[in-house]
Amino acid sequence: MKRMSQLHSVVAAVTDRIRERSQAARGDYLRRIDAYASRDRGSDRLGCANVAHAFAALPGNDKFKVVVERAPNIAIVTSYNDMLSAHAPFAGFPDILKDEARRQGATAQVAGGVPAMCDGVTQGTAAMELSLFSRDVIAQGTAVALSHDVFDGALMLGICDKIVPGLLIGALHFGHLPTVFVPGGPMTSGLSNSEKAKVREQAAQGQVGREALLDAEQKAYHGPGTCTFYGTANSNQMLMEAMGLHVPGTAFVNPGNELREQLTREAVRTVLGIVKARRFTPVGKLVDEACIVNALVALLATGGSTNHLIHWVAVARAAGITIDWNDYDELSAVTPLLARVYPNGSADVNHFQAAGGPGFVIRELVDAGLMHGDVLTVREGGIREYTREPELHLAPPAGSGDALHWRDIGPSRDTAVVRPAADPFSPTGGLRLLTGNLGRSVIKVSAVPQDRHVVEAPARIFDSQEDLLKAFGDGELEQACRSSGANGLVCVVRWQGPQANGMPELHKLTPPLAVLQGKGYHVALVTDGRMSGASGKVPAAIHVSPEAAAGGPLARLRDGDVVRMDAVAGTLAARVAQAEWDAREPAALPETLRAANQVGLGRDLFAGFRRNALTAEEGACTWL
Repeated sequence: MKRMSQLHSVVAAVTDRIRERSQAARGDYLRRIDAYASRDRGSDRLGCANVAHAFAALPGNDKFKVVVERAPNIAIVTSYNDMLSAHAPFAGFPDILKDEARRQGATAQVAGGVPAMCDGVTQGTAAMELSLFSRDVIAQGTAVALSHDVFDGALMLGICDKIVPGLLIGALHFGHLPTVFVPGGPMTSGLSNSEKAKVREQAAQGQVGREALLDAEQKAYHGPGTCTFYGTANSNQMLMEAMGLHVPGTAFVNPGNELREQLTREAVRTVLGIVKARRFTPVGKLVDEACIVNALVALLATGGSTNHLIHWVAVARAAGITIDWNDYDELSAVTPLLARVYPNGSADVNHFQAAGGPGFVIRELVDAGLMHGDVLTVREGGIREYTREPELHLAPPAGSGDALHWRDIGPSRDTAVVRPAADPFSPTGGLRLLTGNLGRSVIKVSAVPQDRHVVEAPARIFDSQEDLLKAFGDGELEQACRSSGANGLVCVVRWQGPQANGMPELHKLTPPLAVLQGKGYHVALVTDGRMSGASGKVPAAIHVSPEAAAGGPLARLRDGDVVRMDAVAGTLAARVAQAEWDAREPAALPETLRAANQVGLGRDLFAGFRRNALTAEEGACTWL
């Protein structure tokens, strides 16, 4: 086994700074979970009527096990629904998990379900305004499920964008429980992501119709499992591996693969290994400052989703830990880009897995001293177990019943997809912090052409993505680019933050802006909203904080102001004289927009979320 290199000085310094700023809140959190963990087990502690209610529906043998034999009882929290491809595979998981629990002398119950919405379905619709806040609803649903308080451990069945962060936030509020996350895997490869993007751009220009576009989309999204691009859903799975919350190597095994069921069974054995051995690694202790830093480094090294600059801030807060975008930025400056997966390359996650996948990346980062190697995980072997990949024994040892084996990954099997830390695609990670008189924002540069990292051009202000799409369709944007003198345009879409309308993704803006960029214009997007986890080649300063609706600087910006977005220097600024800038009255959220954002498709139920939401850099949390 290769010895771990000394921890990189910047990684160590960022971790120490996080520990220092989190000391009081983290200490309170740990004392709280220690108090809960020290109680008697649920069926011994609760009243007889409570116990009878909790286990009334269990089969007789299971009831006897948990009440009389005092066997461990494991909670299953599931995001199953059969509408969405990523969650459909979970249909049969509870039966598998319960069966394996019985084989191990334990019991398991489906404690509850949580909602799972798909941004791919809701993109560009009013329903997308529920998307970000669904994360906190999922966290609340997880808390409701676990609140019955008769469990010795938990299994979290989730995979997609807001689902995994929500489950993890909820689990951390029950941080005294050992917890293992159980994914379902990606769908098999269909139409390539690059071909799909090409058809989308053709449709944006009217070169192909709805029939051709729908045909391409259905060939891309064609079966059970997550989408195959490296967006938020698949970034989730990379982070779960890097945090040691999965069975090692579980992330990208396709649904229906025989290995998938064995890994699902291993999740039961893993959580019971913690419970039975009294190896006290509940999720609240496992997710510490070093664990969070490992997650951030893994995200940066793979060019992962920008959504995690929001979600993992919230996850950390749930564990009493405070991180900010400076931490991401400093880590990004020393983290090499080791993977090229669409939209940062042509490969999809199945190609990523075949080339070496998460295990290869984690091994390279640990060996280079860029990840903490001494963290707790759900496995006794620590993070090193996550540098290997699972396979099935052709002939399991007699009587062992052990069908699983983990092997070394070896060198990259495709250096166009994953590379070693000594020969990366880029010496720095894929995310940058931008600061200036327009606020604090982030940009994903890993897929942006080098000659587009700096854009300086007049601003064109939009109050909604629909307005921008209409301007593109009417030819206004191209005309503005031609006549600007800068051969380009900075499109600003404001009133898209958490307090304004729930911070929807603005993914539908990518094709038209990509068309303009493809014609040679220098275009960029600036917004207090989000882009998809698949945001790609168009430079975009996103998550601008504070948001316009809270009086942020985007509300001072005017049509024609020259804006400079500089991902090299890390700046985002309006080239307006300071005295004039200071004298400007911020624009107010138009009343028509405010009224439209408040009702319809359930949005009125989320009024309290919008009122209470923190900034994007504070995780857009609604519970604090």
